[in-house]
Amino acid sequence: MALHAYDGRVRVIVMPEEGEAAIEELIDAATKTLHVKMFEFTSEPLIRAVLAAKERGVDVVVLLNPVRSNGARPNDPTFERFQKAGIAVDWTSDRFKITHEKSMAIDGTKLLISTFNYSEKYLTKTRDFGVLVDDPDIISEVTECFDADRAGVHFEPRLQSPLAWGNCSARRIAASFIDEAEEELWIQHPKFHDVAILEHVLAARLRGVKVRLLCGGAHGIEEEDLLETFCHQRILAQAGVNLRKQKHLKLHAKLMIADGSRAMVGSMNIDREAFDVRRELGLLLEEEEAVDALRSIFKADWHDAHEYEAPDPILLNLSTVAEEEAEDEGIDHE
Repeated sequence: MALHAYDGRVRVIVMPEEGEAAIEELIDAATKTLHVKMFEFTSEPLIRAVLAAKERGVDVVVLLNPVRSNGARPNDPTFERFQKAGIAVDWTSDRFKITHEKSMAIDGTKLLISTFNYSEKYLTKTRDFGVLVDDPDIISEVTECFDADRAGVHFEPRLQSPLAWGNCSARRIAASFIDEAEEELWIQHPKFHDVAILEHVLAARLRGVKVRLLCGGAHGIEEEDLLETFCHQRILAQAGVNLRKQKHLKLHAKLMIADGSRAMVGSMNIDREAFDVRRELGLLLEEEEAVDALRSIFKADWHDAHEYEAPDPILLNLSTVAEEEAEDEGIDHE
């Protein structure tokens, strides 16, 4: 499929460098409407900012994912606070196993698509990205999906759109993005759990594309996904993919850059569930300054990272590996 990347104005937001203050500033700027769809929303400063927006007369609508894949319900307290304040807050559509999308529309004129949740740990401890756009067509399409998911009805992505939607178009778009790479492909993803994307990356290597994969090791990956992630990383390394592990920060970003000129960033991991049963949202972009900014962060992270050889999962107790990688903060790939 032919890709349609966005080449208009983009502001790249980098976490943890910009932190909660960058998102709080966007919320504080809302004067008319604020629509938030979020997988996890527990940041106290951002909760207070949304409450303040409601108090100053902004029409606030919030959709929160009810339950994580591990059964946890971190959004319950936030839901209750918003509901008590008179905010129109709903749980996300039960048409999807999980709504993993992370988006916020401000006054119908700005839209933030992010890889980070609105939770302190993802704004201060992990490598994450956000892209802020003001394109009316993109905002309109995301608003249509917001309204459809709120109503629990089908949403059909637009043709020739730069948006990648799970569970609709994301796998096809990600595969086509990889297929269009001619010289180099940079991937910064914590998880690799989709055989179709594996095949397309291998095909890129066979046609001579230089591939860098910056991963996070086992950190944050559920035990049931470790075997395939490790195996896929080992297969890629055998095919000549240069593999390194993120250092200093935990990796939560979901980013691909092709030929230094196009990028794909959004909520979806390289993961079957992200493509098949979850609501996800990503953006293809080719605006030069935005791609350069993402590329600069990748290069710095790559420089700081160290070479990584994924362990042979056949020789491991995967439950022990998962436990050893666990952190008190509970940061994971979602």
